[in-house]
Amino acid sequence: MENLKEEIKIQGELVRKLKTEKADKAKISEEVAKLLELKASLPDEGQKKFVLKTPKGTRDFNPYQMSIREGAFTKIIAAFKRHGAETIDTPVFELKETLTGKYGEDSKLIYDLADQGGELLSLRYDLTVPFARYLAMNKINNIKRYHIAKVYRRDNPAMTRGRYREFYQCDFDIAGQFDPMIPDAECVKIVAEILESLELGDYVVKVNDRKILDGMFAACGVPEDKFRSICSAVDKLDKTFWSDVRAEMIDEKGLDPVAADKIGKYVELKGGLDLVDKLLQDENLMKESSAKQGLEDMKLLLKYCELFGVLDKVSFDLSLARGLDYYTGVIYEAVLLGFSHTPGSESEETIGVGSVAGGGRYDKLVGMFDPKNKVVPCVGVSIGIERIFSILEARAMASEKKGRTTSTEVYVISAQKNMLEHRLQLCKELWDSDIKTEQSYKKNPKMLDQFQACENNGIPLAVIIGDSEIKNNVVKLRIIETRAEREVPRSEMIEEIRKELANL
Repeated sequence: MENLKEEIKIQGELVRKLKTEKADKAKISEEVAKLLELKASLPDEGQKKFVLKTPKGTRDFNPYQMSIREGAFTKIIAAFKRHGAETIDTPVFELKETLTGKYGEDSKLIYDLADQGGELLSLRYDLTVPFARYLAMNKINNIKRYHIAKVYRRDNPAMTRGRYREFYQCDFDIAGQFDPMIPDAECVKIVAEILESLELGDYVVKVNDRKILDGMFAACGVPEDKFRSICSAVDKLDKTFWSDVRAEMIDEKGLDPVAADKIGKYVELKGGLDLVDKLLQDENLMKESSAKQGLEDMKLLLKYCELFGVLDKVSFDLSLARGLDYYTGVIYEAVLLGFSHTPGSESEETIGVGSVAGGGRYDKLVGMFDPKNKVVPCVGVSIGIERIFSILEARAMASEKKGRTTSTEVYVISAQKNMLEHRLQLCKELWDSDIKTEQSYKKNPKMLDQFQACENNGIPLAVIIGDSEIKNNVVKLRIIETRAEREVPRSEMIEEIRKELANL
């Protein structure tokens, strides 16, 4: 190949030289022919072989998978709307400075984009920071909103556990100045409603408070400038062992081993109102005003959760930290008990999906974007939809019942040849009446093939037309599952189809 390319290069230079010297045309034509012959012997580089794969941490979704996803989205949106939320949308990328410094140690996972028109941009890491920017930019002080969109993280993906580089988030947030813990408890209630509606099995919503954590760190002797980094270390307790977290605190974060051991005794505590009361008697904690305020808030939150009927699903857990820097108060995380895993175990990659929802209060984030540092208190929750999808898909694949990928209600079938025009008229009539309808795209399809199409696609009803039906101004309605047929007058067709669909 290299020799051939060298010959082509030499021959090309010869042709250019002859043309420059205005040599004999016959000579030039002869050398050009040789050049073309050499080029023709090159392999066709247009047949380049592509690596047919999606980028790391991303995936395609087939129609069956999309039908599962759409079903889940419908239930989630219904819960958001039931609680009075309206929706917004924001760009998939933001100014880099908008995202910088909001995520703590996770900032290294932000995707930066190449300079475009003088702006340094990054793909959005979540939907919360863009929401805060939206509030500050539009001077909005009060809104209840949901937002479902893709976000991007330059993570090392574990796709068997629903972890991706590109994935959907489903966020619900309440912004505004309200009395303590009322909107916070509603967010916990919404998580419970969504997990119940998706029928994912038993779950627990862990709750904690950043003020309690900060007070605990102070009481244990953690310097204030290490609060956030120690918080990030504690956040890993659901993924690894305490011994690993302790080692990180001491070896990487430079924390005194005595302080680390004190933290270890607190983070193993979990319970309910009884634990709140116990901690309110802890003299060391009560010296820290933030811990006292956080525990009073927690007591109120658990009381409201009881009134909402979800207290049995809530656990006050001092190991819950959530590493993002912008949280200022209550934090929570929902975990499916049937799919939890032992940190570091061999089964981690196969059945563990980690948390499926998380969120908390972030009262200072909007102020970071406001020129006057105006505070707009916010609390919200994000549903880990990709992890939920991985469970729903696995369950669907294991089920014997075949799921539908279309919503088609009626299939128009011709009983004889030359019925295409009559089928088209029937389809038009059904579509105009908002009935989801399909037919064969063949002019004269076989009747058996048409029935097979109904069964393959789970279409419940067929409308059959033939010469006798046209003559008598009727159509045959057939229930595909039972194969029961009856004639109905053409004028009553729409009404009878709707009755059958309602019954089915």
